[in-house]
Parts: sequence; structure tokens; C-alpha cells
Amino acid sequence: MSDKINNPEPVVSVDWLRENLEAPNLVVLDGTIAKVFDESSEQILGARFFDIKQKFSNVADPFPSAFPSEAQFQVEARQLGINNDSAIVVYDDKGIYSSARVWWLFKAFGYENVAILNGGFPAWNAANYPVEKAQFYQGTSGDFNAELQPGFMQFFNDVKMASENKSHTIIDARASERYQCKVPEPKEGLRMGTIPNSVNLSFTDLLSEGKLKSKADIEKAFQKLVKKDEPIIFSCGSGITACVLALGATISGYENISVYDGSWTEWGSLVSE
Repeated sequence: MSDKINNPEPVVSVDWLRENLEAPNLVVLDGTIAKVFDESSEQILGARFFDIKQKFSNVADPFPSAFPSEAQFQVEARQLGINNDSAIVVYDDKGIYSSARVWWLFKAFGYENVAILNGGFPAWNAANYPVEKAQFYQGTSGDFNAELQPGFMQFFNDVKMASENKSHTIIDARASERYQCKVPEPKEGLRMGTIPNSVNLSFTDLLSEGKLKSKADIEKAFQKLVKKDEPIIFSCGSGITACVLALGATISGYENISVYDGSWTEWGSLVSE
């Protein structure tokens, strides 16, 4: 039996995961958003589907993928067989996209032994590492305890105050054309626009072919916008890719960081101009 492991960094490679796939406390989560389960869908060997949209979201909220309660997160994590000593590795089907949201949720609920798979499922596949038919988890429940941490998530009134007072640097992770209102909003009925006093750093600027760029390149991207000691709020379309910026900032040594849960979908709906 292999020894129990800890995730050494916020991001791990496919080679590292392959080497540790037999570790008794490893839990691999498929954080693909809106995953389709059909005859052709696959997952990393032994992976468990982390359902951002339904199981790990407040579905009563009018906005998508809304932050769940502590109780909900704990119940759903336990149903995935997650324990207090689990070493969690999260991936998605795009490289690094929605997996960052899963990583940030665990941190927001007080869990640090969680990492993102660099390059996600495409990189795992490219390495010809073992996969299986996608399936829902049927195993035993875990003993995971969620402990909500203050400051990881920001909500409408927090961001409104931060925007008006310029107390935080608000960084928008959307594509520059969308941020600059050069293209229509992809969400039907949602106006174009930006949060006042925000700046733009597209999450894709931190990536190359679905993998993170070098730490030096990521740091350089942030240094152009914000100093290490400034408080930051990351926003995006609906709170998903803002977490990719949170990942990049964490790697770059920023500590006073948070994510606007409702992001532009909420702001653009509640604020008319």
C-alpha cells in the first residue's frame, strides 16, 4: 500500500498525478462544468465528478454557480467520499478552466490539501495515462468538515462598496474584447459593460495551450496591474474564470485576494449603467 500524500503546490503535473495515483488518500475530482455523460465520455482512472452547477451551487440563487452554504458543501463533499485527510487533485476538460473554481471553493471552506492538474484532461490524455468510462461516484461517504473562511468570496454589496471607494483593485478575467464592450455579451439578455474602477487581465493571458505559463510570466502580468500588498477582487462572467486569476495570484505570492461570486452576470443584471 502506498503512503498517504500531500499536494506540494497549488498545481501538480500529470506525471506527478500518475506517480501518486495509487496513494490511499488521493481523491481525483473531475471539475468539468456541464459535463455530459454518454457512451463516449471518459474520466481519469478513479475520478469523481464534482458537479459545480448543481451539487456545489446554491441553485435557489438567480445567478449561475452561486456560492453554496457551508452545510451544503460539507454534505456534498462527504457524498463524494472526501475525508479530512484527502489529497485532492482537480481537473477539467479544457486544461485549466472550471477546475480553478473547485480549488477555490475548497480553500474558501478551509481546506488546503487541494491542487489543480496542470493541463487537465487534455494533458493527461496526451500522456496516454489511464482513463475509464465516465461514471458517478458510488463509493462510501467521507468525513470531510467544511469551515467557511471569511474573505475568500465577495458579494454584490462588498464589490459595490469596493468599486465606489476604490478600496480594492478589481481585476476582470473576461476576454479583453468583452471587457471593452467590443463584442456582445454571450449570455442572452445581459448588457455589455464593466464594473466601474475595474481593470482587465484575461484569464487566458496566464495560460498557454491549456497549461499555466511560467511563474515569472504570471508574476509579470500581475505586477503591471497591482502591488503585492494591495487587496484584490477578481471578477469574470459568472465566478468561474476569476478563480484562474486567483490561482495565478496565489502562485505569484499575493495573499489579500478574493473572488466576486456573482461577477458580471450579477452586476450587469442589478446595475443598469
